[in-house]
Amino acid sequence: MIIIITSENKIINEAQKINQLFEAGLQCLHFRKPTWTVDEFKQLLNEIDLTYHNKIVIHHFHELINEFNLKGIHFTEQKRIDCIDNPSQYFKELNMFGKTISSSFHEPEVLANCEFEFDYYFLSPVFSSISKQGYAGRSFDVNHINKTIIALGGINETNIKKAYQLGFNGIAVLGSIWKSENSFRNFYNLKETQLKL
Repeated sequence: MIIIITSENKIINEAQKINQLFEAGLQCLHFRKPTWTVDEFKQLLNEIDLTYHNKIVIHHFHELINEFNLKGIHFTEQKRIDCIDNPSQYFKELNMFGKTISSSFHEPEVLANCEFEFDYYFLSPVFSSISKQGYAGRSFDVNHINKTIIALGGINETNIKKAYQLGFNGIAVLGSIWKSENSFRNFYNLKETQLKL
C-alpha cells in the first residue's frame, strides 16, 4: 500500500496533480492541511474528481465525512489523545459506516499498547524526513506488532524494501512526492519499486 499525504502548503494546480496521481493508480490520499480553513478544504475537495473522493482520508474537519463521500478520517497524535478516550461522544455526529479510521504514532510501544482498534497506524519517523529538516529516522522494527502499520518519514524508492523488512505493511510519502520536480514520475517509480518486492 502506498499512501500520499498532501503538502501542508498550497501547490500550483494541486487538484489537477492529485487527479493525475489517482489516474496513475494511487489508492489512498491523506488530505493534511493544518493551517487551512474548512472552506479551503471544501474548495480543494470540490476541484478533485468526484470518482476519487472515496480514496481520500481527511486529517482535519472530520465532519466533512458527512458531506463528501470520503474514505475515512485520520487522527493526529494530539487529536487522538484528546478525543479517543471518549469515542462514543466523538463519533456520535459522524457518519462512519464503511469508513476507515487511522492515527499517527511516534513510539512503537504506544502503538502496540493502543486499545482503540484503528484500521491502520502511521509510525514515524522511520527514515530521516525529506519534508522536515532535522527529523532523524529511527528505523523502527515492528515485526513483533500484529497491526497494520504504515511507515512514514523519509520514504523513497531506495528504502522501500528496508521498510518492509522492518515489518511495515505499507508506506506513506510526502516529501518524495511534493518536494520533487515531477511528483507523477516519483509516484510511478515508488509504485514500480514496490511491485518488484
